[in-house]
Amino acid sequence: MYDPLVSATPGAGMPHSPSYWVDTAGEAPDDDGPVSGAVDVEVAIIGAGYTGLSCALHLARDHGINAVVLEANQVAWGCSGRNGSFARISGGRVPLAQLIKRYGATRAKAYFEEMSDGLNTVRGLIRDGAIACDPQPDGVYKVASHASHVEALKHEVGLYNDVLNYRAEFVSGSQVHSVHSGAEAFGALYMPDGFSMHPLKLAWGLHRMARTAGARVHTSSPVMEWHSSNGVHRLVTPGGVVTARKVVVATNGYTSPALNRATAGRVLPVHSQIIVTRPLTSEEKRLSLPGSECMFDTRNLLSYYRRLPDDRILFGGRSAITGREADDPRHRQNLHDALCRKFPVLAGIEVDYNWGGWVAVSENSLPFICRVPGLDNVYAGGGYAGSGVSFSVQTGKRLAQMLTGTTQPTSIDFLHQVPKRFPFQPFLRLGQRMTYAWYRFKDSQ
Repeated sequence: MYDPLVSATPGAGMPHSPSYWVDTAGEAPDDDGPVSGAVDVEVAIIGAGYTGLSCALHLARDHGINAVVLEANQVAWGCSGRNGSFARISGGRVPLAQLIKRYGATRAKAYFEEMSDGLNTVRGLIRDGAIACDPQPDGVYKVASHASHVEALKHEVGLYNDVLNYRAEFVSGSQVHSVHSGAEAFGALYMPDGFSMHPLKLAWGLHRMARTAGARVHTSSPVMEWHSSNGVHRLVTPGGVVTARKVVVATNGYTSPALNRATAGRVLPVHSQIIVTRPLTSEEKRLSLPGSECMFDTRNLLSYYRRLPDDRILFGGRSAITGREADDPRHRQNLHDALCRKFPVLAGIEVDYNWGGWVAVSENSLPFICRVPGLDNVYAGGGYAGSGVSFSVQTGKRLAQMLTGTTQPTSIDFLHQVPKRFPFQPFLRLGQRMTYAWYRFKDSQ
């Protein structure tokens, strides 16, 4: 599969990878086709995922600027159309205690409120656009996969309540079995805000809203060359050249180092994989996931999972290191084994869908919304570390504000800092492989 650290581009006009989401999303909305000839615009946005579509929508609706979105393949071809479907108060992968220690309680609380606002932004867009993305009732559980993790969860609940003034709850092992049967459920942290939905339907809804507001979305239009001079950017696609005064890079985990030297090396693409089972029987539902809440566990290499509206189970986690390894059947088997370990009643259950894709991790494991150094009027957002459904939409909204004159649209300074480049980039994958081995060892204890 396409590997952002190896391939120069993700292709041109490639179809969506086969997945449960593609099979159940219905017909794709109309787009503006490939770029043809010379196009002159105020703002060009590279990438038609949640971030790029949200930015285009907010620019048109709130600021009167009709941007052009350039997508190499299809709308939401990357993580926005392949993800685990959880819209929650999240962004990045820094534990709450570490976030407070690193930045202090005041800034940690401000960041939490920004993430919460991101969830509300998604809710508002679903409502305003009447997006039929199958939203499920709220409820998020962080489930202790080992008895030794319970005290840390209780401490985390205390931080949510005492530092962030948020009503998280600790759910005991006996209580959690009402929503999470089977094994590896020794207690849980419960958050009342956060829901699951159909991620591709959400993306297509944002796409429709953006085009209705005035944005143009060009598919099959990868940026092959990027030339900048005197504050003007020429983005060369296979069908024509887009000239723009301002550019937004919204490619996140699918960003190729060849796109532009200024953006290269600022995120590490990490592969995540998902399986979806056959529909469960009534007894299997009762003995696994009776409800539809969002679930993820406390392992270092965590798993995330939920029961879908048609009674299948979606189960995901980290898998391959490189694109070349992504299709190895052992990764699918590892997820299947983890699912059956959690829910013994599902031992040997058939898997009907299996797919994967790239999430993006920044050097500090936090998202960024910033101006790109060394280029005039170029902005970027990303680094959600696999927790970006709601925060990517919020990032698009904040980028639109930055493009229209708000230098720093939030009070959270670390969000607007340029992400550092990863050091020793030729050895990143080796380091990742060693880290995964260590995490697997820790998780087995």
